[in-house]
Amino acid sequence: MITVYGMHASGNCYKVRLLLEMLGRHYEWVEVDVLGGATRTDEFLARNPLGKVPVIELSDGRCLPESNAILCFLAEGSHLWSVEAFDRAQALRWMFFEQYSHEPYIAVARFIKRFLPAGHARTAELPQLHARGMMALSVMERHLAAQDFFCREFGVADIALYAYTHRADEGGFDLGPYPAIRSWLARVEDQPGYVEQQT
Repeated sequence: MITVYGMHASGNCYKVRLLLEMLGRHYEWVEVDVLGGATRTDEFLARNPLGKVPVIELSDGRCLPESNAILCFLAEGSHLWSVEAFDRAQALRWMFFEQYSHEPYIAVARFIKRFLPAGHARTAELPQLHARGMMALSVMERHLAAQDFFCREFGVADIALYAYTHRADEGGFDLGPYPAIRSWLARVEDQPGYVEQQT
């Protein structure tokens, strides 16, 4: 049994849940009140010293944080994680892109607009976040205009990028100018085991 410590509204946590559902794996979900400080308790910090979700805990007590590391671990041996070295490297390329060129802008803009009060000082960051986020979306659009998924077949890279892209509007991003991304979102949602994000 795998225990997932996460927050339903988090895209990084949703990645893990979506993968587990697509794999048909049994798991226990423990909802963590991140905004209420639950990740700063000694008990939680013993699982992840960075005080962040998601974290998975295995039946033997081992814990693994970081959403994309969790995806790679859980997908091992499945059709969502290729056995071919180059294909795996391509998946990792897009997962690194997600964490360094996509999530810091699209997810952070969503956090500011959804979770912070109107007029918060961090709203001043939004113009730059939107500019950098649209750069990431443009890279995705060009890639998806030529192929259906980020690698040769649907896999963990798509799950990693889907999580925050499908909620980009909550951060103030208009996906109207990105038809290839919108078609890709629909293809992800057609995959067996797909579940919507809980909020």
